[in-house]
Amino acid sequence: MHKKIVVLGAGISGLATAYLLMQKGYDVTVLEKKSEVGGSIETSYENGFLFDHGPYSALETTPLISKFVKELNLQDQLVYASKAANKRYILRSNTLHALPMSPAAFLKTRLFSPKAKLRLFAEPFIGKSKDGYYQSLAEFVTRRLGREFLDYAFNPLAAEIYAGNPESLSVKSAFPKLYALEEKYGGLIIGTFKSIKERKQQAEKSKQSAKMFSFKDGMIVLPQAIAKYLDSNLFLQADVKKVERSDDGYTINCVYKKENISIQADIIISTLPAFNAADLFGDFDEGLKKHLLDIYYPSMLVQYLAYKKENIKRSLDGFGFLVPSKERKSLLGSVWNSVIFPNRSSEDTVSFTLFIGGARDPEILSLDKELLFMKIRGEFETLMQISGEPVFSSYKFWPKAIPQYDIGYVEHGNYFDGFEKRFPGIILSGNYRGGISISDCIKNSELVMEKVIN
Repeated sequence: MHKKIVVLGAGISGLATAYLLMQKGYDVTVLEKKSEVGGSIETSYENGFLFDHGPYSALETTPLISKFVKELNLQDQLVYASKAANKRYILRSNTLHALPMSPAAFLKTRLFSPKAKLRLFAEPFIGKSKDGYYQSLAEFVTRRLGREFLDYAFNPLAAEIYAGNPESLSVKSAFPKLYALEEKYGGLIIGTFKSIKERKQQAEKSKQSAKMFSFKDGMIVLPQAIAKYLDSNLFLQADVKKVERSDDGYTINCVYKKENISIQADIIISTLPAFNAADLFGDFDEGLKKHLLDIYYPSMLVQYLAYKKENIKRSLDGFGFLVPSKERKSLLGSVWNSVIFPNRSSEDTVSFTLFIGGARDPEILSLDKELLFMKIRGEFETLMQISGEPVFSSYKFWPKAIPQYDIGYVEHGNYFDGFEKRFPGIILSGNYRGGISISDCIKNSELVMEKVIN
């Protein structure tokens, strides 16, 4: 309880961890290089339009989320996705098909061919893989469900979650619950039914059944509320330059508001991106530096567009749409912001977020920005049957967006575990360990807290 704990980074991972530790009575200091908290969570409000540059929502998969909302008095800010958000579309042959969410809808849908539907009946008879740790999502899905389910279900799903390439993503590391259905139950269909029964006895919910939520003033509300609770324990504009071992722990050298300062710590919890952590802890262990730098963070462009509602001919009755790579479009997908959550635009306008690039299509971001925006807009407006110019547009470029849990990622995790044992008092955390979503980061903050306590 008397240990001095320093958390590096004020993204949701660092903030949530610091919050839980402070509630336990620990002496915690949070250092953040930027002048604002949130990390990849950024929200802007311009000309009556609310735009989340990074994560635009989260799933209520852990009781910790309701704990934060209640204790930080965010009940009036919390908003759940509208019922329309339950419907998601997948593009096939230039037509948006609703992703079937029931057996009856599955039988009727034209998203999958009759041959692909029949192939599904063979799934319970497919054996387990021999080398799941080094198996891609593409290999796993093709073996169990067939190529068409990869192309028109899991390929766009990988783009939605990771902006990733299913041929590169590790099924074990990137989709552990999907992999566990085969390992634990022997198959996906049988495992799904059995796991539903088991989850009813637990507090946690699956990502398929958990409620999607945000806040009236955007996702930034949560990190800002935690920052307010941390108060004087949070230091912004604190750029950590070096970490050194000392006789009684660790010394952190940083520049705080243009002044050089040193901070002693018994425990350092790094929630920095892997490439930044490599610069700080690389001198401790060359192997660690290599593992951290080997984690791939592709670039990504997020474009925000708003139109007059009267200029959109397509029915706005869903969450948005995803684009399989086989469709050869320039965008990965689109989220229909103002359909899902309130306060995203005015009553006579509709706002959208478009996603471009990522690991699936890194080359496209090398195009001239103006030409790229014209190309993207043309494809999007055609699919959505939009006429007229947008009434508002903005974008955010992420040079290093989402860490990719690629094949062999287990080796990184094992090395990080070993490093923490060799250097007691240093804990590596953040969205490159244990999941990339906001709910995963919040859930992992409790695991990090337990490492400190135990």
